[in-house]
Amino acid sequence: MKKLSILIIFSLGFLMTGVAQSNVMDGIYEKEHVPVRKPVPYYHLREADVAWSKKVWRMLDLKEKENHSLYYPTEPQDSRVSLVQLMLDGITNDGITVYEYSTESEFANPLTLAEVNESLGAGKDSLEEEDPVTGEIKITYNNREPRPDQVTRMLMKEEWVFDKQRSKMEVRIIGLCPIRRYEKTEAEAGEEKILTPVTVFWAYFPAYRPLFAKQEVFNPYNDAERRTFEDIFFKRKFASHIYRITNVYDNREIREYKKGEDLLLEAERIKDWMFKFEHDLWEF
Repeated sequence: MKKLSILIIFSLGFLMTGVAQSNVMDGIYEKEHVPVRKPVPYYHLREADVAWSKKVWRMLDLKEKENHSLYYPTEPQDSRVSLVQLMLDGITNDGITVYEYSTESEFANPLTLAEVNESLGAGKDSLEEEDPVTGEIKITYNNREPRPDQVTRMLMKEEWVFDKQRSKMEVRIIGLCPIRRYEKTEAEAGEEKILTPVTVFWAYFPAYRPLFAKQEVFNPYNDAERRTFEDIFFKRKFASHIYRITNVYDNREIREYKKGEDLLLEAERIKDWMFKFEHDLWEF
């Protein structure tokens, strides 16, 4: 009986210890606002109210200082993940469909998770080893994990419209395309190491908005005011340059007819033209 009492007391103490450990919180208050956030719904737009529109493609360099909150952390940390990792989680856990990269129709051919991981570097490496006893050559295979940290650029497709019903110029993001840039192995590239760009997939932006609205992004000035990915895109808190706009020349990219510094100047000229277009609408 005495042994049974000791065993019961020990078991209760163990359970209480487990409960106490499960209540450990990394902070002094529980964060309840961001996990239940929802994206701000778009204003309904009728075709009859669109007086002007232009599709624009932008390139985001995630290594730029202003875009660091989209690139870091490269590994999950303190409930934070990078933009690319969150997009992969959306494919894996939420069943979000992504599409094959195409300059003609960005959202036509769906991709599987295996195809996405392959574009991110997943696969198998073969290694030949000699058996020290028999001298035979044996081939072993090592699995490669996907490398979302090698996605250092993001192609964004958006559409600018002037809504004459509200007399307002508005922009809405249509899609995001991660671009992986990595160095080929010596066997593939020889002695010269060249950064190889690989377009991973096209993601339909509205499908990701509910997920973006619930994911915190690091704020370097205030840990209590954690913005979300939805805030960054909705408030245009990122750095980019215009990569392409719809044009009569098969929607050619700016780099096809401008090089070097002229390329950046052409991107700024297009941005200035769009700004002046909206400004000129209000001239009397």
